[in-house]
Amino acid sequence: IRTIAQIPLRLQGVEAEVIEVRGEVYMKRSAFERLNERQREKGEKTYVNPRNTAAGAVRQLDPAVTAQRPLSFYAYGLGEVRGWEVPGTHGAMLDAFIGMGLPVCAHRTVTRGAQGLVAFHEAMSRLRDSLDFDIDGIVYKVNSVALQRQLGFKTREPRWAVAHKYPAQEQMTRLNAIEIQVGRTGKLTPVAKLEPVFVGGTTVSNATLHNLFEMRRKGVRVGDTVIVRRAGDVIPEVVGRVPGPRPGYVPNFRMPATCPICGSTVVREKGGIDHRCSGGLFCAAQRKQALLHFASRRAMDIEGLGEKLVDQLVDGGLIRTLPELYTLGVAKLAALDRMADKSAQNLVSALEKSKKTTLARFLFALGIRHVGEATAKDLARHFGTLDRIMDAGVEQLLEVPDVGPVVAQSLHTFFQQPHNREVVEQLRAAGVHWEEGEPAPKASLALAGKTFVLTGTFPTLRREQAKEMLEAAGAKVAGSVSKKTDYVVAGEEAGSKLDKARELGIAVIDEAGMLALLAG
Repeated sequence: IRTIAQIPLRLQGVEAEVIEVRGEVYMKRSAFERLNERQREKGEKTYVNPRNTAAGAVRQLDPAVTAQRPLSFYAYGLGEVRGWEVPGTHGAMLDAFIGMGLPVCAHRTVTRGAQGLVAFHEAMSRLRDSLDFDIDGIVYKVNSVALQRQLGFKTREPRWAVAHKYPAQEQMTRLNAIEIQVGRTGKLTPVAKLEPVFVGGTTVSNATLHNLFEMRRKGVRVGDTVIVRRAGDVIPEVVGRVPGPRPGYVPNFRMPATCPICGSTVVREKGGIDHRCSGGLFCAAQRKQALLHFASRRAMDIEGLGEKLVDQLVDGGLIRTLPELYTLGVAKLAALDRMADKSAQNLVSALEKSKKTTLARFLFALGIRHVGEATAKDLARHFGTLDRIMDAGVEQLLEVPDVGPVVAQSLHTFFQQPHNREVVEQLRAAGVHWEEGEPAPKASLALAGKTFVLTGTFPTLRREQAKEMLEAAGAKVAGSVSKKTDYVVAGEEAGSKLDKARELGIAVIDEAGMLALLAG
């Protein structure tokens, strides 16, 4: 980012401990054209569009390469701030950025009411083609910073901002074929193979058809002339077919019964729309995701096995299945990019350490669809051994607390696949083990049937430790307070969960009270 000339290396007229400014890196159309002209003069390949070129430049590991790309920047928000008083409105904050020497988009206004918003949207629509950069819409933001804080965030975006997009660009082309793409989670997606067409700043030859039901709704078949658009000016999709008679009978496309990658059974949950490969541990398309999940902290907890290393192991053909992880040696790992003898030895040690685990962790690590941590613990408590779980029928699985028809069918289907059972046996043969025993009688679990919610910081226990202790005693630990909650365990700095518990008249106890209940 320091290579972007617009961004000052020192902010002007402001002193603060921390100011985290957020914004967007982009490439102007004029700069993009000049870049491509230089590429042509050197006899090198040209770039397709400014957006992808800018994104690729930011991802470069070598700043010298980034510096050769003509990037620009607009500031539009704040992250962490310490030692600086944030202005009371979003508009004033953007003005403050300008005073610091940061670039801010000139095309902005403060307005009131729906009519003011629509008027700005229409005005920018008229200006859109004359701008020196690509846009696919505008964003409305609540101006008051106090109201922004009150409204807060959803998982991925703020409640105080909303995008208003422009209609996507569309073109007509021929649908030559339909192929199946298997995603990293096993979802099968039909993909349209198109006669190449230029739309939204790039040549499109593949476009998503989403799923079988969406394809049927749009009525598209091989050989049709179809309308293609880039949704959000990014993801190409088939909108529908151009009306008109077909030259002859063309059958409807059908989803395959087996995965085109690994041959495993393709399943669709009752009432669901997605078809999925059931060979999670075996399917090459799901290999990287399966490895990352297996190694995650709440699964096998293999420290040092991250995304970049998994990419190298899979792309280099060193790993094809989960059990092959335990065949990796120091010499093989040390030869990989960004690995040395010490880091290779650390990973081998972490792999060895991970072999001793619990049945619940191992079940969760297998990545069985719909089987999360809580369900894995319920299964381990109910059955006691992995073999009993693997051999259980749907009716037996439904006897487990909180296991419904969807989860039971998913588990049964998973363990009915011979290759999944083979992977489990290979992991056992590699030394992965845990303590097994008889299922605990429900009556012997002190807190069986009770639901707890944890909030705040406890004096001696970490939240995860408290959760494990409660679950070992048969309790369910939920993430939110409801009428079904029996106890809320509150520590220091307890938040809204404590307020909700008091509002609903639910018993509130501290760490000592929880330990007393556990002691019986």
